[in-house]
Amino acid sequence: MSSALVLIDAQRNMFDPAAPAEGADLLLARLCDLLQRARSAGVPVALVRNCGGPGDPDEPGTPGFDLHPDLRVADGDLVLDKTTDDAFASTPLHPKLAACGVDHVVIAGLQSEYCVRDSVLGALRHGLRVTLVSDGHSTYPSGGRTGDAIRADVNSELAWQVALAPAQGIRFA
Repeated sequence: MSSALVLIDAQRNMFDPAAPAEGADLLLARLCDLLQRARSAGVPVALVRNCGGPGDPDEPGTPGFDLHPDLRVADGDLVLDKTTDDAFASTPLHPKLAACGVDHVVIAGLQSEYCVRDSVLGALRHGLRVTLVSDGHSTYPSGGRTGDAIRADVNSELAWQVALAPAQGIRFA
C-alpha cells in the first residue's frame, strides 16, 4: 500500500484569530505534526487550497487564500487550487497521486461537512482507500450545532466507508 497525505483548505482564513474554525489551534498543531511525520516517512503530500469567489476570505490573491504559514511547503509537495468542494473534481489530484503509485490517502483539514467530506467521497469514487483523521478536521458552528458535533456527524456518516483514526494513531510507512 502506498499512501499520501492530503490536507484540505488549511488556509490562513480558517485560522484567522478574529473568526477561526472551532478548535483551530489544536487542529493546526495536529496538521503540522501529520505533515512532519509524512515528510519524514517520504510519503507524498498534497496541500489543497480553496479558491473563493470575489470578496470571500479565501479569494485567490488575498492573504486569507495562502496556506497557513506553519504549514510550510517543501520541495516535492503538491499544491493544488480547487474550485469545488471535492478536491478530486476540479484538480489533477487523482492523476498526480496515481503517477506516484498512491492507492491510499490520509485526509485532514477544513471544513468537515463540505470540502473534507466531499473530498473523502471523491477519493472513494476514484477507487482509493481512505483514512480520515477523525480529530484532524474541523469547521465552524452552524445550525445550532458546534463544530465538534458537525465533525462527529461527518465521522459517523463516513465510518462505514473509510478507516477512521486519530492523528496520533496515523502511521506512515
